[in-house]
Amino acid sequence: MLGREDIDKVEAALSRQAVVALLGPRQVGKTTLALELSKKRKSLYLDLELKSDRVKLEEAELFLRQYEDKLVILDEIHYVPELFSTLRGLIDQGRRRGKRVGRFLILGSASMELLKQSETLAGRIEYIELGPFSVLEVGATREKRDILWLRGGFPESFLAQNNHESFRWRENFIRTYLERDVPQFGPRIPAEILERFWTMLAHNQGTLLNATRLASGLVVSVPTIMTYVSLLKDLLLVRRLLPYHSNVGKRMIKSPKTYIRDSGLLHALLNIEDMDSLLGHPIVGLSWEGFIIENLLSIVPPRTQASFYRTAAGAEIDLVLDFGGRHGIWAFEIKRSLQPKPEKGFHHALEDLKPNKAFVIYAGEERYPVDKKIEAIGVNELMQDLTRFNSTK
Repeated sequence: MLGREDIDKVEAALSRQAVVALLGPRQVGKTTLALELSKKRKSLYLDLELKSDRVKLEEAELFLRQYEDKLVILDEIHYVPELFSTLRGLIDQGRRRGKRVGRFLILGSASMELLKQSETLAGRIEYIELGPFSVLEVGATREKRDILWLRGGFPESFLAQNNHESFRWRENFIRTYLERDVPQFGPRIPAEILERFWTMLAHNQGTLLNATRLASGLVVSVPTIMTYVSLLKDLLLVRRLLPYHSNVGKRMIKSPKTYIRDSGLLHALLNIEDMDSLLGHPIVGLSWEGFIIENLLSIVPPRTQASFYRTAAGAEIDLVLDFGGRHGIWAFEIKRSLQPKPEKGFHHALEDLKPNKAFVIYAGEERYPVDKKIEAIGVNELMQDLTRFNSTK
């Protein structure tokens, strides 16, 4: 279910920059996309997780200089972080000979290590994040949307033969990340400690981050908790949604919210295997909220600022998107209900922010005005609107 738009996005970036970094968690489809792209142009693919391919780069400058006329795809580049300075030299040499764009496609399972090391490539690199499947990619039916919500968007999880096989895949994915992948990127954290922390975040999906309470539960310090949050965020597994800051003269909530980004991983951490269990679980509303937020953020323009709005007095907006320019601010309340009646706090928040547009996103399909300022809309139609909006930016 590889999206044509994803390939087009990477090709467009390669036409602008010498290096394109394709970021995303493991098993999300980065390698599949890169290999599909390699069929359309002269290319060399190296999987740096394999020792045999790493050996080829022991004299990286000499080896890669042979392939100036090809796209070089470097998968799992964090295994050879010293390669970045070599790439810079090769790019600058190539520019003097007129080879300015489309030199390297690098793939990584985290933003943290790539962003840290690739500072040497400033002005030469463009970043693209490849996420799990979205609502638009799997189809518009309510049944497919609910399967996506339950199982999440990792291809092997979504496309599994049944819910049980999907659940087992996600359990194994979590275990692999904890035991093999996380230690490559961050401090040596015992797998059982990080699993407990990840599960604690799942139980607190979509709520304000209370580092003190989490630290007490794990018997660690608050700075250690913040290190754990940052690690999972940089691995693109957890989203930290910051509060909206404005000069409205209100007492604002300052703590961020945290979400497990993939709803399927959220449900696996909470031992939710089927839809009946999900609909009867206390997390159902906040699971739906996180699912909607991730889908919307997967298609908004790159420089869109995403946040939430909450005051001490109870005015609240689940998601604020600041597009800038003439499009301004859009406000969203997210409800699992088929009867999308906005809360009083949402109305108060709209009076504070005065957004350009306001929506209640709900589980139905019909689009209609709730009142003069607010429109009820389903996620499929809203994402289609945002896609058209994005294409005209």
